Amino acid sequence: MKNILAILLIVFSLSASAQITWTPSMNISSNSFSNMHPRIALDRAGNPMMVWGRMSDESVFFSKWNGTMFTTPIKLNPTWMTIATASWQGPDIASHGDTVYVVVKRTPETSDTNRIFIFTSFNGGVLFNAPVELGFIADSISRFPTVTTDATGNPIVAYMKFNAMFMDSRWVVLKSTDFGSTFSSDVKASGWGNSTEVCDCCPGAIVSSGNTSAMLYRDNNNNIRDMWTGISNDNATTFPVGFEIGNNNWMLMSCPSSGPDGIIIGDTLYSTFMSGGSGAYRTYLSKSSISTGVVSSMTNLLGSAPGLSQQNFPRIAADGTAMAIVWKQVVSGEAQLPILFSNDISNGLPAIYDTVDIDDITNADVAMSNGKLFVVWQDDSSGTVKYRSGTYTQATTGMSENSEFSFSVYPNPVSSTLTLQSNFDLSNAAVKVTNLLGETVLLQNHLRTSSLDVMSLSNGVYFLQVKTDTIFFNQKFIKQ
Repeated sequence: MKNILAILLIVFSLSASAQITWTPSMNISSNSFSNMHPRIALDRAGNPMMVWGRMSDESVFFSKWNGTMFTTPIKLNPTWMTIATASWQGPDIASHGDTVYVVVKRTPETSDTNRIFIFTSFNGGVLFNAPVELGFIADSISRFPTVTTDATGNPIVAYMKFNAMFMDSRWVVLKSTDFGSTFSSDVKASGWGNSTEVCDCCPGAIVSSGNTSAMLYRDNNNNIRDMWTGISNDNATTFPVGFEIGNNNWMLMSCPSSGPDGIIIGDTLYSTFMSGGSGAYRTYLSKSSISTGVVSSMTNLLGSAPGLSQQNFPRIAADGTAMAIVWKQVVSGEAQLPILFSNDISNGLPAIYDTVDIDDITNADVAMSNGKLFVVWQDDSSGTVKYRSGTYTQATTGMSENSEFSFSVYPNPVSSTLTLQSNFDLSNAAVKVTNLLGETVLLQNHLRTSSLDVMSLSNGVYFLQVKTDTIFFNQKFIKQ
């Protein structure tokens, strides 16, 4: 009966909105790898990559789509490290092209010597480097790592920090300028609105676009557990301002263990979160101006849908002007995984949702790229991470395909000849290659061709700088 109901719900939702053409759902792997708190990112080619946790041995696993199937999950944490993971919190993942970052919290969480670590891959998750510990946290306790990337592909990491007594909860941010090898000292990004502490069991989210970064978190101002953001306009170096993005005035003496997610489009911060301020758990979308700190709208994702009892764990993604939000909800006693989608968010979100799946849904994540949409979720009936993809028609913006500069290099890693691909003329571009120490190892004043001979370079990580009178671009590559 449930399978028939699922088909009817999906058929109805597709006929109602008719925006996404879905493929059938599938398991990423067997249930022996478990399914806690899956998170998704995309590689340079738009292939989905996932991380999730296994509580039985406190492990984190990684798998990606290789063009025909998902790879056998690999365990990222070494034998000496156990990882904090549960249905509501765990490892996080971010990508920039084929550079992939996974952040984790070592357990036990209450030990000040068990800190935040980052795993880095420069080839789309084929191989990961050994974990790097993020800075010295002194006698502080840390938890809830989250990661994004800046415009050059460097990681920006945020986590919650406490004193030795597990008090003074706050969100801090730190960043790397050498692609995850070292990190700056952390800076505080929370504490706005005369609040002294944040909600200490609620994960947060760090999002970035250009030089702007937003640290989204749930506050705890005398048990008012509304949503706030700290804002940086200098690439996460400082967070001098912040403002409230979800003023539901939710008074709660206990901890809801649920955090926000967000995206930045131009000057607009879209954030999604759960609140019980209305008397029931509901998910919301908030729209704010980053420059003014003013919330222009905050709406419940479904309003008063018949039979709706609760919602939680919303996640959001965007690609250009297209936007999608997924979350868990319970309608007439049955768990659902709905999705609201618009191929042009300037027209708003539709009133009718699609149903990705039903029954035994715990939480989910979503990613988008080039007319494709990907959803993963924790399915507690099968004990697996499930996956479903769809396609949609991209909105026509009227912009020329060449109105923005695009640049890429391949193959990466490279052994002999690096090919440069761009929609701009690079025939007279000046090219410089530097190593991790900043030393120039190759210099060419006029490129003339679309290829660069790097055979003489030693194996390692390098940075390619391409400069003309009108453009400047940095790209990391690996010589092997």
